[in-house]
Amino acid sequence: MKPTALRRNTTTRTLVAVSLAAGLALAAGCSKSEDSGSDSPSASDTADAGQKVATPSGDAKSCTIDQFGGAKLDIKGATIGFSQSEKEANPFRIAETASIKAEASKRGLKLLTANAQSQFSKQISDVQDLMAKGANLLVIAPLNSDGWGPVLRTAAAKHIPIITVDRKINAAACKDYVSFIGSDFISQGKRAADQMITATGGKGEIAILLGAAGNNVTTERTKGFKDEIAAKAPGLKVVFEQTGEFAREKGQSVTEQLIQSKPGITGIYAENDEMGLGAVNALKGAGKKAGDVKIVTVDGTRNAVQGIVDGWISGVVESNPRFGPLAFQTLDDFTKGTKVSQDIVIQDSEYSKDNAKADLGKAY
Repeated sequence: MKPTALRRNTTTRTLVAVSLAAGLALAAGCSKSEDSGSDSPSASDTADAGQKVATPSGDAKSCTIDQFGGAKLDIKGATIGFSQSEKEANPFRIAETASIKAEASKRGLKLLTANAQSQFSKQISDVQDLMAKGANLLVIAPLNSDGWGPVLRTAAAKHIPIITVDRKINAAACKDYVSFIGSDFISQGKRAADQMITATGGKGEIAILLGAAGNNVTTERTKGFKDEIAAKAPGLKVVFEQTGEFAREKGQSVTEQLIQSKPGITGIYAENDEMGLGAVNALKGAGKKAGDVKIVTVDGTRNAVQGIVDGWISGVVESNPRFGPLAFQTLDDFTKGTKVSQDIVIQDSEYSKDNAKADLGKAY
């Protein structure tokens, strides 16, 4: 099987019919970030924070193990490999890995894990190594969307089903991989734009701290935001765009440059919370006061939601990282021969000054 171009339409709400119970043990695995000053949420705090599947649309595309070309198996007897893409200093990645490990433990499954430490060449070799060690099912959180040919060829030869979470790979669903599970990133960008319009009154100059290049998350969060601004608030002008690589330190340094070049900036859209928190640090260092520059971010980490409570951040669109239950349920259904969706889009909530304090316990 050769990789082919996959349509990048994450708005397709083709979903698996999965009902997730609240209060899963994974919630307790959400650790605090390295520089967080607050305790991580307890299981009771996050009891209703698990992923929920969005309502399917009528054009759902599905996949069965017969279509894929594999053989039915019981995942309790399988070896499952999980490839994490980034260093686990980012709260999203901490919560994501904790969720995968907690659900595997809950189900009594054999799980092999690897972390690419934000190096794509390492992730490719990591996944090849997982397969060499006997993984016959894979869950991958891709660093990049392109460049997966070597992995897909090996997996195809061994008939190893692959589920990707959070980011897509550019390949053919139900041929090169089974399903993608993640958010509607274009919708996230649009919702962030709506929050920015509300915060700024729809006028002024705004900057975008772009995520890392080479993946569909950055591309689609940018598109959704720009399209919504153009349609609803022509008085808002994007005057600055630069990648902060989804990192707090880079978000801070880029914002420091921004303040120098555009001292009258009205708002900043950070495509993840970590860059937004870096922007807050830069604004504090420049002597700005909370609310002087409106900041909207995407993720839903506890520190970012606390930033709303403290007045530094105007809004946060959630991107729920708790993939464990849904990923393993999808694999379980698929390997038993049940039809699953090629695109499984999850519901994401959002935080504003109206609910941030009350819902802080749901953040990760």
